[in-house]
Amino acid sequence: MKATNATWLLAATALAATLTAAPAMAQDGEQCQLTIEGNDQMQFNQDAMSVPASCDEVTVTLEHTGQMQANVMGHNWVLTETSDVQGVAQAGMGTGLESDYLPADDDRVLAATDVIGGGESTSVTFSTEGLAGRDLTFFCSFPGHSSLMKGTFSVEG
Repeated sequence: MKATNATWLLAATALAATLTAAPAMAQDGEQCQLTIEGNDQMQFNQDAMSVPASCDEVTVTLEHTGQMQANVMGHNWVLTETSDVQGVAQAGMGTGLESDYLPADDDRVLAATDVIGGGESTSVTFSTEGLAGRDLTFFCSFPGHSSLMKGTFSVEG
């Protein structure tokens, strides 16, 4: 069977689509993109996340798999030093949904997504420079959620 120009064009198009849809990789082929889910039961689907130190930056995508609106059961993904979780969560409580329940310009917040509601997704991309070896925790800063919705984050070298 002889390949036609159309066949080659289809194959090239499929390959190009696959390559552009592939997650960002570190030089050694490891993933630099992570996905985590939050639901209407105040739970993340994982309690530990990590990327290799070969990733210069990482993108974390949060998917809200529930159905409730952001003002009722909203979730975000916030990264801080473990020792700062409680302070950042408390400081964010009074800021409101419009501020994603985070204090403005707080240096303790290393990365954060917007607060989203059921069926929505959001992401944040941040540098991994200086994060390897640090005691890091991710959590949801929606009032009352951080005690249940949290986990460890590491840059492994």
